[in-house]
Amino acid sequence: THNGISVELRIVAPQSFGSELMLCSASPPHRAELDAVAAGNDAAEAIGECGEEAEAFRRLGLAVIAPELREGRGEVAAAASGTLPDLVCESQIRGDLHAHTTLSDGRNTLEEMVEAAIGRGYEYLAITDHSASHGFGNNVTPAELERRIEEIAAYNQTLRERGREFTVLAGSEVNILPDGSLDYADELLARLDWVVASVHTSFRIGQAAMTERITTAIAHPEVDCIGHPSGRLLLRRQAYELDIDAVIAAAAEHSTMLEINGNPRRRDLDEDSARAAAGAGVAIVCNTDAHGIDTLGANMAYAVATARRAWLEPAQIANTQSWPALKDRGRSADGGP
Repeated sequence: THNGISVELRIVAPQSFGSELMLCSASPPHRAELDAVAAGNDAAEAIGECGEEAEAFRRLGLAVIAPELREGRGEVAAAASGTLPDLVCESQIRGDLHAHTTLSDGRNTLEEMVEAAIGRGYEYLAITDHSASHGFGNNVTPAELERRIEEIAAYNQTLRERGREFTVLAGSEVNILPDGSLDYADELLARLDWVVASVHTSFRIGQAAMTERITTAIAHPEVDCIGHPSGRLLLRRQAYELDIDAVIAAAAEHSTMLEINGNPRRRDLDEDSARAAAGAGVAIVCNTDAHGIDTLGANMAYAVATARRAWLEPAQIANTQSWPALKDRGRSADGGP
């Protein structure tokens, strides 16, 4: 194509379409595993003439493997044993917990973002405008955040009076400072419904310091979730140096959630880290990091796609739950489980 992407077009007979689709959508490791199954399968010679993918998998003695899993990471063995995950679907997401408005660097007002979320069938939306030391302008001062908390309380009252079953959450995307502290006072953070803490500055402090920085924030009793944990921007910025295993362990210890950020430039956590985190018992949040009503819808598809690549089921995604259930997941007074 004009921007260098190579495209291969294959024309096949209708009766072979399913077989070709199954094989052409496979990564090399996945294809090798399918070939190994076919080599010992009496029906394998007939696989080349299947109009539907499901029939091709059936003839191999396998459950249908979702395209997102065709990477050679154990999915063929799981398909043979009937232990494939029941992957999360976008329709199961009940709310978005990372969104911005014109109070910081968003393009739409609080009211516009809420109406868009209601239009998507959500039950709740967390407004998480950038905190005082965001570093890129359009930050929210403590006084402005206090006013926003009161504004959201009044807005929720209006929604209830109108019979609209929707909850706006007063939140913030708080900057994690180099020493792991946060840039709002604890007393102000305690007034919020939802706190997502993220690194936005000082990316090159080294692995040990960055890991300590993030794990310190994870242990903070007012932090609910770590946003875009690795800091990568695809095709623009590598992830900062970070011991992701230590971050996952800290998140599991303190019952702090980790985000899959649906911004297509981020997709962060990536699928490997998200799968490891969920396996350690960490709750994953699929968020959009929406800065407008357009990305409030579009970015969730990317977040959920990454979760599916990570083998995640609905129970492992925090925001497949209602807000009351999510709110009551439980954190002790010191931030531990």
